[in-house]
Amino acid sequence: MAINMMKIPTGKQGLNLRVAQGHFATSHSHMNYFIDITMQKTRLSEAQAVAKELADSFRSNTIVDTIICLDNTEVIGTCLASEMTKMDFRNMNAHQTIYIVTPENTSGSQLIFRDNLAPMIRGKHVLILAASVVTGYTAIAAMEAINYYGGHVAGIACIFATKKEIEGHRVVSIFDPSDLPEYASFTSATCPMCRAGMKIDALVNSHGYSKLG
Repeated sequence: MAINMMKIPTGKQGLNLRVAQGHFATSHSHMNYFIDITMQKTRLSEAQAVAKELADSFRSNTIVDTIICLDNTEVIGTCLASEMTKMDFRNMNAHQTIYIVTPENTSGSQLIFRDNLAPMIRGKHVLILAASVVTGYTAIAAMEAINYYGGHVAGIACIFATKKEIEGHRVVSIFDPSDLPEYASFTSATCPMCRAGMKIDALVNSHGYSKLG
C-alpha cells in the first residue's frame, strides 16, 4: 500500500508541511507521522523560502562564517549563505564570505572533516543546518565535531524540530509540533504503536522512506 501524503498549509509564504500518518521508524525513534521535506531540500523556490525564514531568525546577533549541511540540505545551505550575504551578516573569516561544507559519517556515527575542510571549521563561527531535530543525536554529533576541530557553534537551524534548545544552543526551525499537534515521537522500547501490535509502515531517514511489507 502506498504512503498517503497530505499537504498542510501554513502561514509561511511558499511553504507547506507534507506529512503522512502511520507508524514510522528511524534508527533512533518511532513516530506517528512521517514529515516529508524532500521538496524543501530539492526545489529551489522552496529552499529559498526556507533560507529566508531561517536567516531572519539569526539576523540580529549571530556571526556566521561556515554552514555545515546535514541530512542532504546543501541546496538550502547555499540559499541560506546567499541570503545571509545579502543581509550583511557579520563574519570573522579573512575572505568575508560564508563556507558551505558537509561532514562525513564514520561507521560509529561520528562526523569528521577532511584536512582540506578543517580550516573552514577551525576558529570559525559554525551554523548547523539539518533537515529535522527530533532526538537531537545528529545535532549533538555535529556540535562535538565542531568543538573537536576548534570551531564555535553559532546555532542550529532546521526545517522541523521538536526541541527549542540543545546543550545550551538555540534551535531555530520553520515548523514545530504546533503545526502538527498530533505528532509524537518515542523510543523503540516505549512506542505505544509497537505495544499495540501495529506494524511499521516504513523505515525513514534523511533520504526519505522505504515501505515495509
